[in-house]
Amino acid sequence: MVATPIGNLGDLTTRAREVLGAVDAICAEDTRHTRQLLGALGIERPLLALHEHNEAEMAWKLVERLKAGDRLALVSDAGTPLVSDPGYRLVREVRAAGLKVVPVPGACAAIAALSVAGIPSDRFCFEGFLPAKSSARRERLAALSREPRTLVFYESSHRIEESLADLVAMFGPDREAVLARELTKLFETVLGDTLGGIAEQVAADENQRKGEFVLIVRGCEDDGEAKLLEGQRLYAKLAEHLKPSLAAKLAADISGAPRKALYGGGE
Repeated sequence: MVATPIGNLGDLTTRAREVLGAVDAICAEDTRHTRQLLGALGIERPLLALHEHNEAEMAWKLVERLKAGDRLALVSDAGTPLVSDPGYRLVREVRAAGLKVVPVPGACAAIAALSVAGIPSDRFCFEGFLPAKSSARRERLAALSREPRTLVFYESSHRIEESLADLVAMFGPDREAVLARELTKLFETVLGDTLGGIAEQVAADENQRKGEFVLIVRGCEDDGEAKLLEGQRLYAKLAEHLKPSLAAKLAADISGAPRKALYGGGE
């Protein structure tokens, strides 16, 4: 399992370079991307496509190659393999066959972002990419709204604005966060603020909507805030089927949030 740079080629370790140059073949999610990387390194090795659509089929074939004595490497498009990328099925099959799996560590965007965020990193929860549709995204965020650990998300340029808007809606605008963009690349930026503040900066600057993103969000520390967020989530769901007053009463009873904060109307 060979970690590759997330941008700056200088971050490839000496060991990783040696391994990539010595194996019999390299498994890659996108062989075109990996071929460019190898070309920049002056390495020529056979490439095998391994992605979410063919991993189950390819795993047993690769195990057979390993049993025959081949040495194989697995890389993702960037960073550490299996972190929000395919590969765990292959690793499981290789280990089940009694064969050795060796990590060759290196760059990882999530860890790189955590290291510069200044947000508690002793306990964190990696969530990868949020769902593409807003309704599913909000549902997932609602489930995470009371999570006390620091949260780490990946996001793409075409969804960053919408995801930030949903985070503000579900976590509140005042939750501390850091948005790291294009880490180790020429236009790297790290925005530290609240979710609301970051959303405003991204909306106001087109350049801040380009590239690849890691979003670090501080966990929920205030039990009152957590109860309110959970109450708001429950109220929104219940109010679709019940009178607002009854929905607010039930949501308050279940979450412990103040009923008046959920619904200000009379009985």
